[in-house]
Amino acid sequence: MSRNVRRIMAAVLAFFFLVGILPYCLTHLFISEKQQGTVVRVLMSNGEVKNIQLEEYLIGVVAAEMPAEFEIEALKAQSVAARTYVLKKIEENETKSYDVDMTEKTQAWNSNQEMFRKWGIINYYKYRCKMDRAIAETKGRILMYNGQKIDAVYHSSSGRKETERASDVWLADTGYLTNVSSGEATPLRFVKHQVYDVNTFYKLLGFTQIPLQFTDSDLILIDRTEAGRVKNMTVRNKVFKGTELRAKLQLQSTDFEWKIEGKKIEFITYGKGHGVGMSQYGANDLAKSGNNYAQILGHFYPGTKIEIVNQ
Repeated sequence: MSRNVRRIMAAVLAFFFLVGILPYCLTHLFISEKQQGTVVRVLMSNGEVKNIQLEEYLIGVVAAEMPAEFEIEALKAQSVAARTYVLKKIEENETKSYDVDMTEKTQAWNSNQEMFRKWGIINYYKYRCKMDRAIAETKGRILMYNGQKIDAVYHSSSGRKETERASDVWLADTGYLTNVSSGEATPLRFVKHQVYDVNTFYKLLGFTQIPLQFTDSDLILIDRTEAGRVKNMTVRNKVFKGTELRAKLQLQSTDFEWKIEGKKIEFITYGKGHGVGMSQYGANDLAKSGNNYAQILGHFYPGTKIEIVNQ
């Protein structure tokens, strides 16, 4: 690369930084210092608990949980779900040292530095502003059911099945986490093939006596959920929940099939996630077809209402 080309590129990047990212960062810094209201206690990866203003925390959640390329109405739906989720956690966690962590055990969260690394210098300003807009245009809005904040759970993709009832996955029943259409225009977006040898498979499931090879009678389906995913099955006469198998075998979902060939077994999974609540890819597809965030949330959490709360 010639010296002149390098100079031009450096000048362009410097101009972009000065007129784009720098003013935004300075403005955001001053605004953040003046913010007051709800603080979220986030357990960081290093074990430190960091206090973050609610709206700032939500920007990191939406950035981590949903692709920035998604439609703005899908990002707004994600914002409301994430706000509802964390405010309910804050209510429930009064005696704990933190409210949420930064993983998918609660809600994934990205810092500004992580967003910058993920999106790059050019897209950071564009996508960060998009996150800000989604949060700002839904400020204070949460989902309620019978006067209570809901468990606003969500997942990546329902795949070829409807969403799941909460009672089929976590035993607890609700009126709003039930079977609804995925809303996905491409139901086979997430299809994954995973192959295990007989030794690995049985060790992952906690067996100590391992056969020399598989037989067709080793795995028997007991029943399915209302949506059609695996609910319970036996593996060599030991009963496993579909959710257990998914966790132990690190499968993408409980909508799976299997094929046995001697000493190997292949699992084919459809969709991604637990299947309960809002399908994020379904939300995006619904947004593309003209639905706004309120309509999207009403679809995935039937019977709920959007209310505005003080933050």
